[in-house]
Amino acid sequence: MKSGKDVTIYDIARELNISASTVSRGLKNHPHVRKEVKKKILSTARRLGYQKNKFASDLRQKRTHTIGVIVPRLDSYFVSTVISGMEKVANKAGYNLIISQSQESAQKESSIVTTMFNSQVDGLMISLSYNTRNLDHLNILFRKKIPIVFFDRVCDHPKCKSVVINNYRAGYEVTEHLIKQGCKRIVHLGGSLIRNVYNDRYQGYRQALADHNIPHDDKLVIISDLSNQSGRDAARRIMGWKNLPDGIFAANDNSAVSAICELKRSGIKIPEDIAIAGFNNDPVSRVVEPNLTTVHYPGREMGEISADTLINALNQSQSEILNSIVLSHSLIIRESSRRKSNHV
Repeated sequence: MKSGKDVTIYDIARELNISASTVSRGLKNHPHVRKEVKKKILSTARRLGYQKNKFASDLRQKRTHTIGVIVPRLDSYFVSTVISGMEKVANKAGYNLIISQSQESAQKESSIVTTMFNSQVDGLMISLSYNTRNLDHLNILFRKKIPIVFFDRVCDHPKCKSVVINNYRAGYEVTEHLIKQGCKRIVHLGGSLIRNVYNDRYQGYRQALADHNIPHDDKLVIISDLSNQSGRDAARRIMGWKNLPDGIFAANDNSAVSAICELKRSGIKIPEDIAIAGFNNDPVSRVVEPNLTTVHYPGREMGEISADTLINALNQSQSEILNSIVLSHSLIIRESSRRKSNHV
């Protein structure tokens, strides 16, 4: 056989002096092909270097067996655990993932959606960027009835399912914990209030203050991109105030840890002077001294359920009852907020 030529089922058929249709059925483990014939077909296929033409098969099925995933950024422990969960489920079901990051840009997110569409993905899983304000860029997918699952940063849409935690409840629990530690002047380091995750955490913070008769003060709310630099900047800003806060609830762990380090450099004792809590349970929360109180966010489970939900939609076996799947979270209390005089 000429070197470099793709081996086909016709080559195998000629080699064994049987029909191409028998070879095709044998390669698919069809029950009507005798075991000894199947064995010869598979053996000859391996010897000749036969490879299944997956592209042609996908075209016949009108499937590419690829799923698009758009995340705000890849340099995040939470995102990496979500993707790990997605890959586990998708690969088991015979799908590959095409992963891209919007880098917190609505414009780039829109461009990626177009690229995913042109790549003929079977479905899309997406966590929205900081400044995505509408879903117009997803219309090309909606028109083609390509299923979409939102996760973490979501937006309500009647044609889509979302996988989230109860961020409002989690924000309430963190704030109430700080209040029970004796905090009355609590700063909230929040993210973009356009996004459900940060707005819900903020609303939970406000409700906990109200329920404990602590007035809300807009000056104690600092909105940023929640980066390491933002945490340092917030700490420096706080240090310039005449009346220092006694608690900080940061909407992610990175900004909380950066704030702790900066405050400690300024001589502030954590948690005696300022009790601090973060969100996400990133590994850094267990490394910083003191260890950071945080909220466990089930990233791997979120990824697995998002992928499973999308694959069910592709197989037309999804439930029409639940548009939002809410996963459990848990408050993890560590030394950054646990005051020695109060172990509540």
